Formats: sequence, C-alpha cells, structure tokens
Amino acid sequence: MSKTTLGGLVLELATRRKSVRKFSIKQVLMDDILYALKVARQAPSGANGQPWRFIIITEPDLKKRIRDASEKSEQILYTKIKGDFREWLLNHGFSHEKPFLEEAPILIAVLMNVSTQYARESIWIAMGHLILALEERGLSTITYTPSNPKLPLAELKAPQGFKLEAILPVGYSEDKTLKKTKKGLDEIAFMNKWGVKLA
Repeated sequence: MSKTTLGGLVLELATRRKSVRKFSIKQVLMDDILYALKVARQAPSGANGQPWRFIIITEPDLKKRIRDASEKSEQILYTKIKGDFREWLLNHGFSHEKPFLEEAPILIAVLMNVSTQYARESIWIAMGHLILALEERGLSTITYTPSNPKLPLAELKAPQGFKLEAILPVGYSEDKTLKKTKKGLDEIAFMNKWGVKLA
C-alpha cells in the first residue's frame, strides 16, 4: 500500500524508540538479534565498502571485562571535565559507571574497518538501521561510545585495522522515564533555503 502521508511503520518505530540504560533480565532471543543484524547489513555504505563488523557478546565474564575497561577510561575522562559541563553531567545522573554494559542480556560491539572509504558515515547509517530493527522486535538499546575504545576493543581480539565505534547494550527496557521531546519538523526542515517554512 502506498503511503502518501507522513504515517507508516518506520515513523512509528522511530517515534516510539528511546535510549535506554536500564534493562530487564528477561532473556533475549538470538533470532531477534540476528534479524536486526540482517537489517543493518542492508544499509548503504560509501563505495559499497560495508566497513561494519558486529560482535555479539553474551558471556557474563566478557561483559564484565568490557565494563571494567570502559569504566577505567571513563573515570579518567570525568576527572578532566570541569565547569558547567561537569555540573550538567552530574545533575543529569551521568557518571563514569556504566552498569548497563554488564546488566544488559546482550551487547553488540560495532567495529569499523578504518581502511574503508567513508567508514564512519557508513557505520552510523548501519547502526540507525540496527536500532530501528531492534525496536521492531520490542528491544531497547543505547549507542555507547567509550571515551577510549582501545581498552574494551582489546577484550574482543579483533584484527589490526578495526576500531571499536560503539557498544550497544540490548534488552527489554525497564526504564520508566518518558522519551525526551524532539524538535518539531518546522524547526529543523526548510523549503529551498534556510528559514522558509514548509508548505
């Protein structure tokens, strides 16, 4: 069926989705994870380079080591942050502690082949596909970017030439907070030139 309005499944998924840091211990079906990765691999990439590699992490010991490595680098970062930004982080509940890396039933490490053209742009397009596919299956996540990705990457035994771009903890949400308000379409999109309202 043709969609001639701004309605549709993708919009519904995107509107419903929110970043989640608190997860249920309920088991996640591997079929749902594989489905989301099948969607992600269909993403466009610069020169069709397909620079993405995904590592699915389920082992509790490995998740703990990844958390420890990530928190080590975050602790160093947080000691360097000063002034208003530090105050903002503390007031909004942010800290170097990342319990979701251990508590989420599954982690998906997203690695990037750094020798591929337009690798970063391509990786994030694929992650957008991945996030919406997870939402379709009722699963939540957040794109966590370690301040020093080399530390958790060392736990994954990836070959040279690959960088850890993000870690996605995946599970069923136990986050009861409301999704943050998004800007209206008329605030972010214009017709032909800046400031001209959409018809």
